[in-house]
Amino acid sequence: MSIQTILQDLKTIKKIRSLPITTHRIIAEAIISSATETTTTLPSLLSTLTPNTVKLILSDPSINTHKCVSLLNVISQNQPLVPFKIEIEHYATVICRAIKSRRIVSKMFNLMLKVYSDTAKFAEALETFSYMRNNGIEVYERTCFVYLIALMRSEQLGLCLSFFYKMMESGIHVSVYTLTVVVDGLCKNGEIKSARELVQEAMCKDVKPNVITFNTLIYACCRRWNFQELDLVLVLMEKGGVEFNLETYKFLIDGFLSGGKVGDAERMIMEMYDKDLNVEIHLWNSIVLKYCKLGKMESAFQVFDKMIERSVHPNAETYRITGEFDDAVGLLKTMEKKGLFGDVQLYNKVITGLCESNRSEEATTLLSFVVKCGATPEFFINLIKDPK
Repeated sequence: MSIQTILQDLKTIKKIRSLPITTHRIIAEAIISSATETTTTLPSLLSTLTPNTVKLILSDPSINTHKCVSLLNVISQNQPLVPFKIEIEHYATVICRAIKSRRIVSKMFNLMLKVYSDTAKFAEALETFSYMRNNGIEVYERTCFVYLIALMRSEQLGLCLSFFYKMMESGIHVSVYTLTVVVDGLCKNGEIKSARELVQEAMCKDVKPNVITFNTLIYACCRRWNFQELDLVLVLMEKGGVEFNLETYKFLIDGFLSGGKVGDAERMIMEMYDKDLNVEIHLWNSIVLKYCKLGKMESAFQVFDKMIERSVHPNAETYRITGEFDDAVGLLKTMEKKGLFGDVQLYNKVITGLCESNRSEEATTLLSFVVKCGATPEFFINLIKDPK
């Protein structure tokens, strides 16, 4: 019986079964039938096979998986009659089909990807990832997370960033946790711009960064005084509808102060009050300290006024900060020698500070000068007697 006759007979069978006719399906039926019936046509049928034909048969969803297994068995048992060697990919295809309904395939491949990641075999891990994508095998986000962590630990930042983009392009669910970890890794290595662009791209892919993600960027910008990037991050944060929290303000205040932007730091404190957030005394003190270091005593006292207006009680640290009241006292003494008299409230603050610092003698001396200038002494006298 010729191959043409077999194919013609099988076409008739297919028509009877109302199945679509394709050459590879016909060949599969012929080989399986010949093997089970022990006919003399099997050698000629096997000699017509090609690697592509076998691949088409094994990956055809309309061909029963059991038949695919039978076909591989026939080929394996008659390997000398086949003009090529069966490849691992052929076996993998059948294995995948056999256990696909139980999700074992995804678990096996994800485990393989994890093992490659843990052993720093990054090329093999990426090859496995590509195979899974191309063959419709589910890739778990947590497995990708393991791979990303391994890349960052090995300082493979370029591969890390590239792989994250592949995740988004593949439609894999990306959690905000995974996004934040990658952003943190980039920021710690000074790649702030890349981190910010990654967040921007993620937002376009419906991955929503949270306040922790943005705080990571803000901290990095403030630490390096990269205020240009900081502005872009804050715009992005507003666009994403993410509100500042206490940590955000603390990072910004510290960053502005260390970068010499005292006015911006003070503005952040005012915003905190507008939002009814707790403003710790050390934040106020840091503003006062910076103004004192810059020699802007008047601005320092203005901050002092704002503290009082908001019922914030200055502590001993407020008065002791870098000896700013020593500077203030010295300045007032210089003014006195020149016959100048400062604002009564200014003296009030300095005397209060001296009293809080247990420097009553100096406070009394300064009070004497105020009294000589005609100021009402009752408040100051009471304050010296009971500086609580």
